[in-house]
Amino acid sequence: MQISSRFTVALHIFTCVDTFKDEYKITSEFLAGSINTNPVIIRKILTQLKNAGLITVARGTGGIELTRPLKEITFYDIYEAIEPIENGELFNFHENPNPKCPVGRNIHTLLDDKLKTIQLAMENEMKKYSVADLHTEMQELL
Repeated sequence: MQISSRFTVALHIFTCVDTFKDEYKITSEFLAGSINTNPVIIRKILTQLKNAGLITVARGTGGIELTRPLKEITFYDIYEAIEPIENGELFNFHENPNPKCPVGRNIHTLLDDKLKTIQLAMENEMKKYSVADLHTEMQELL
């Protein structure tokens, strides 16, 4: 199981918007140049971020703006917008283990709580980081 690159692309987008907002009009083409990918992929991610209420996008002439202060947009917010998970479960568990097998009969009991704990730990860690952290660290790098 792996979180797709769309999550890190979204973080890249937020960093570009913050870094270049006063110098350039931030468009999907501009972002695609920084990320080195196709603008269509960027537009799909922008749509997800817009639908989540994290950004606004000016149609036609372009331009992306954040809807909240940097410190109020966490990695978890972005993850939730970009990597929607089915039924709230990060781990996709095989649904029909063999009930006649002692392992198959007990595997859910064995793993369900552990996997939920792992998911919650990851989500809680993501909530500790915000786009403001990226801003601060990018300023140090520049």
